[in-house]
Parts: sequence; structure tokens; C-alpha cells
Amino acid sequence: MSMDNLKVTTFQGYLFWENIDKNLQNISLRLSAIREKTELIILPEMFTTGFTMNAAALAEPMDGKSMQWMQKTAKQYNCVVTGSLIIKENNKYYNRLIWMRPDGTNEHYDKRHLFGLGKEDETYTAGNKKLIVELKGWKICPMICYDLRFPVWMRNVNEEYDLMIIVANWPERRALHWRTLIPARAVENQAYVVAVNRVGHDGNEVYHSGDSTCISPMGNVIYYKRDEEDLYTFTINGDEPEKTRRALPFLKDADKFKII
Repeated sequence: MSMDNLKVTTFQGYLFWENIDKNLQNISLRLSAIREKTELIILPEMFTTGFTMNAAALAEPMDGKSMQWMQKTAKQYNCVVTGSLIIKENNKYYNRLIWMRPDGTNEHYDKRHLFGLGKEDETYTAGNKKLIVELKGWKICPMICYDLRFPVWMRNVNEEYDLMIIVANWPERRALHWRTLIPARAVENQAYVVAVNRVGHDGNEVYHSGDSTCISPMGNVIYYKRDEEDLYTFTINGDEPEKTRRALPFLKDADKFKII
């Protein structure tokens, strides 16, 4: 069954270090440049703060100001808004991706693979559940940054998704890995991958070059941007995943496994 085409807006943003208000204000200002109807707005990982371990000072509850901002923004643009932020729940901290619909209903995915090199695993609690959401007939699987390195977790088991989203704060010093792994994930899973990174230096003087991209199920580049802040809207083709899988029926030969 083919799906409708999907209009996606990505924001490769500069993030103000640990400054929630300034980031929400800046993103609102940037989004105001959207001139066409979009169905999905994707923001980077920890879009309110940058990738920080200062969760005790910056974490918000699930009804906090950033969630209210997402709700308001989704309603304003009549589309889904997604990105991750620092959430405190039951005295634990999560790097949590929120899938906010225009009617205010939402779902979330807690980052499973916590970045040990940056001590993320000492601050945050890992998730253990994939999220598959639906939009205009598309099955969509959102993931967060470091998850990209773990293809078993990202595997498209039984064609469970047509589009994978990766939100990130991926540093420029490992940009070659980012640019290599994203097309690999698209091709091996026969799904679109839209990956949205941040740009600029963070509070630890780590530079991020962005390299946000959209790759088709056949591995073609639909969108790519480096170094600059960029708001971009593009369309992905609803026929493409099925067409690719029909022409190259590789997924049916995949190894059967279960992560426990």
C-alpha cells in the first residue's frame, strides 16, 4: 500500500548553551520563516539546552514550559513537532524525544544508547522501547544520536517503519562516521532516513558541523547541509519505500532476532 507524499521541515539550529528560554525564542523566530504547509517539523537532540549533563539544573517535567511550547507550536503550524529534551520523571532524568501532535496528544521515546564517552550514562536513564508512530499512513521510527551506531536496535523488523528520524548533537570530529552510517541505515532498512543535527560550538567548545541530511531508501541524497543554521522544507515520496522493497526484496531475507 503506497502512502501520500510527506512534507518535512528540518531545523539545523545553533543551540544556546543551557539556555532554554533563548533556544525556544530563537527556534520560534526561525520557524516563522516557514511559508508553506508542512506536516512534520524536526528539531535537534536536546534542542532547548544543547547536549549537557547538567540535568539537575535543566530538567523539566512533562507539563513544563518546553512541552507547552511544543504543544503551542504544533497547533500553530498544524503539524507534528519532534525533537528531544531533558525530562525529569519519577526522580530520573531522560534524554526524551517527544512526538507532539497539533491536538496536543503526544508520545515519547527515551534514548536507549547513552553516550558513555560523554558520561551520559551516569546522568540519564536509558529507554528500552522503540517508538513507532504513524503520520499520513507513514510508519515512523524516531531515534536519538548515538543510537545510530547500533544497527541491530535500528533494524527494520517486519517492515515496521518507512521513515527513520535521527535527532542529534553529533560533533564534527566524528562527522565522517555520521555521513557513512546514515546512508547505510537507509539502504539496509529500505526506508527514508532524515537526520537532524545542530551546528556551532557547545559550552564545552565542541564544534558541530551539522551535516543534516535526508537519504532515500535507495541511498540517494534528498537534502544535505553543512556548517550553517538551516531551515529547510522538502517532500519525501510515499511510493518510494514500497517500490524499493518490491524491486529489491532484501528485507524478507533478513535474520530473525529479538533484542531482550
